[in-house]
Amino acid sequence: MIRFAHPEYLYLLVLVPLMVLLFWQFSRSRTRAARKFSSPMLFTRLAERTSNAKRVEKFVFLVCATALLSVALANPQIGTRLEEVKQEGVDLFIALDVSLSMKAEDIKPNRLEKAKLEIRNLIGRLAGDRIGLIVFAGDAYTQFPLTTDYGAANLFLDAVDVNSVPSQGTAIGSAIERAVDSFDFEDKATKVVVIITDGENTEGDDIEAAKDAASKGVLLYTVGLGSAVGAPIPVYNSAGQQVDFKRDAAGSVVVTKLDEASLEKIAEIGSGKFFLGTSSQDELDAIYKNLNALQKKEFGVKQFTDYEDRFQYFLVPALLLLLMEVLASEKRSRWAERWSLLRREEEKTA
Repeated sequence: MIRFAHPEYLYLLVLVPLMVLLFWQFSRSRTRAARKFSSPMLFTRLAERTSNAKRVEKFVFLVCATALLSVALANPQIGTRLEEVKQEGVDLFIALDVSLSMKAEDIKPNRLEKAKLEIRNLIGRLAGDRIGLIVFAGDAYTQFPLTTDYGAANLFLDAVDVNSVPSQGTAIGSAIERAVDSFDFEDKATKVVVIITDGENTEGDDIEAAKDAASKGVLLYTVGLGSAVGAPIPVYNSAGQQVDFKRDAAGSVVVTKLDEASLEKIAEIGSGKFFLGTSSQDELDAIYKNLNALQKKEFGVKQFTDYEDRFQYFLVPALLLLLMEVLASEKRSRWAERWSLLRREEEKTA
């Protein structure tokens, strides 16, 4: 398969017919001017050392070099063929809570950053599993769909913050529904949703969403970040300095508490497990080990081989042709002059 990295440069090929047209017009004008200047025989004598064939030859060099340079600038690339690569794994969606309560610092450095660190570590351990990320607060959004491109997954994960979702709240049910809707159930790979949250569901019915997911064979794991005692949500200024804690309309400090009971219920419905998050342990690592114990299904992933540049195959001949055009002379060669002189002598004797 061939493609061009910069196809816009192919428009330069328009110069080729334009150059041919200009050369043709110039040749005609030159011939008309020669006829006005003198008789054809006299002009031939005066310009006997000039070769029309050499002039055409130099022009052909220039035109071909222009065409090759245009293609070289477009950078033709060859490579890829579509191939089916068989891999084993599970389809895993992480549903990450990005509500403001995830900024609480009862888990260091805070709940959200701890969750992102664990997800990043999990991505680094994956081998053949497809992973996707859903972020949710007052509503749920797909940050990236199921993929085996772990490098891209890390890039999208880095961009996640409490501002990733415009509406505040904690819609666990919506996150489960979005994950279930994103699965391809014709694909027989094991389907898993891992919910990472502080568990304070404020939007929709998370239990009903869990039951619907379980009825479709989706396994549900939950990770609760926070504590039952609760923690305030710090407020920082633009310089990164803490200036206060989040307060409600009455001016009281808001304390966000972990709702373990709801998360345990969701995991139970989804035939998974509940993990209590801490500052020192990696709960997603425990989940990953649990997933490895499952019977993994084989699935096919369409992949492309890398493209390879081939501009040099056009650039080198173009430069050689330009060098030949510069070095080539419009004068006749010695043997051509001798042949012309011999013909004139024969004509005189005749």
